[in-house]
Amino acid sequence: MIKWIKKMIGDKKDWRQMQSRAKALPTEYTYVFHKIQHYMWSFSSGHDSGMDMMPIFDDVLGLFEEGAAAGKRVLEVTGEDVAAFSDALLQNANTYTENSRNKLNSEIKDRVNKHN
Repeated sequence: MIKWIKKMIGDKKDWRQMQSRAKALPTEYTYVFHKIQHYMWSFSSGHDSGMDMMPIFDDVLGLFEEGAAAGKRVLEVTGEDVAAFSDALLQNANTYTENSRNKLNSEIKDRVNKHN
């Protein structure tokens, strides 16, 4: 169980640092960041998702930090459809399942092609 949690959220220290970064943002950014986290967890917590959320959340924080520094409102960064913004990030994310699937297919193809 602990290994699975580490895969999902990384080290506790990293998680706390990320949350501190989020709290340092303007209020509207912090609110939207936490709503996005909640939304994404609902998709990544499935038993076979294998989603590594830390890099995704780190990317969102980076975008939010840049947007806040530029004086932009949070919806100027995400667009009005925050769910679509979140979905696009999830769609582009690598999953452990996808990596395992690709490795399996590659190893089989290599082995079978050698013997033909």
